[in-house]
Amino acid sequence: MTISTVTFQNDALNQFNALDTTISQTENELSTGTILPNAAANPVAVTQVNQLNAELSASQQYVSNGNAASANLKLEEQALTSATTLLQSAQSLAVQANDGSLTSADRQDIATQLQQILGQLVATANSTDTNGNYLFAGTASQTRPFAQSGSSVSYSGATEVNQVEIGPNQFISTGDSGSSVFMNVPAGNGTFTTAAGAGNTGTASIDTGSVTDASDWVPDVYTISFTSPTQYTVTNSSGTPVAAGTFTSGDAITFAGVSVTVTGTPAAGDSFSVTPAATASMFATLSSLVSALNSTSINSGQLTSQLNAVNQQLGNAVNQLDDVQASVGSRINAVTASQTSAQTDQTTLQSSISQLSDTDYTTATTQLSTEEIALQAAEESYASVSKLSLFNYLG
Repeated sequence: MTISTVTFQNDALNQFNALDTTISQTENELSTGTILPNAAANPVAVTQVNQLNAELSASQQYVSNGNAASANLKLEEQALTSATTLLQSAQSLAVQANDGSLTSADRQDIATQLQQILGQLVATANSTDTNGNYLFAGTASQTRPFAQSGSSVSYSGATEVNQVEIGPNQFISTGDSGSSVFMNVPAGNGTFTTAAGAGNTGTASIDTGSVTDASDWVPDVYTISFTSPTQYTVTNSSGTPVAAGTFTSGDAITFAGVSVTVTGTPAAGDSFSVTPAATASMFATLSSLVSALNSTSINSGQLTSQLNAVNQQLGNAVNQLDDVQASVGSRINAVTASQTSAQTDQTTLQSSISQLSDTDYTTATTQLSTEEIALQAAEESYASVSKLSLFNYLG
């Protein structure tokens, strides 16, 4: 029988090194809290953790995007509420201005109030966020969108708006352009607008009208001309008569699928126009009202006709703001829903990452104790065996 001391010592040393390595690894897992200190530890698990971390990072970015978008949209919501309040005040003043007992001075006082409302509306449309970015400038957020020069207000912002991703392939607009909110309000009743002739001398006025049969409506510029206080003719842009009749104040005049009502006493030669509806800005509507109330040459019929049109237009503007506000509210709700979903996903992802990489302290502590006992036993065994010699066997 051959006993090699060198072999015995080498085997013992290898055993001690292996146990030391195992103990060091377990101690490292306990101190760092992870069982994946590097890619070599478990390449498959590390790949899975990297993928899960990428998904977690994307989800966290969606939440961050949503927070920024929601903050911006809430500021826009406040601005829209302020704008609505201003326009409703203007509506009340327009109704007040239609009181026939008011003097020119009274109407000019109202015009002064409306001019102030116009300035406040421009300021509201130029609202900014906490970073000084204009809410209604679209993608040109550093550009002041609205500029007022006298009674004229122009728009210099962009028509496009910023989009952010709040979920996988889920994008929302973080705002609305000023052109779509304030500048392009449907005019009249949505189909046509009415107006009194500039040269009218009678007291008659025209309402905003309505569509009675959309299939009969032919978009064109129509003129209702009075040959006498009781006779009228309706012609199209070519001068072709399309209707005629006897006029009685307050009775409807119908033609081409529409109906308008003229009230008061027209003079021979007076006229009223019916024109296909386009769009008008809220600012232009207020400015036209201010001009009408400040005018010293406009007669009562012309003023009433314009006030009717302006009230209709202000109502359209308020409706448009309501529609935009509803859109803003739905986007805020979409962000909230997306963030709730993202937070659920993050909890699941973090749990999966933890299962793959986190140290199980109870198991690791027990394992370390077992490994230390094994090392101690190996050391004691080596110490006992290393004292033996051939004489022990011979004895």
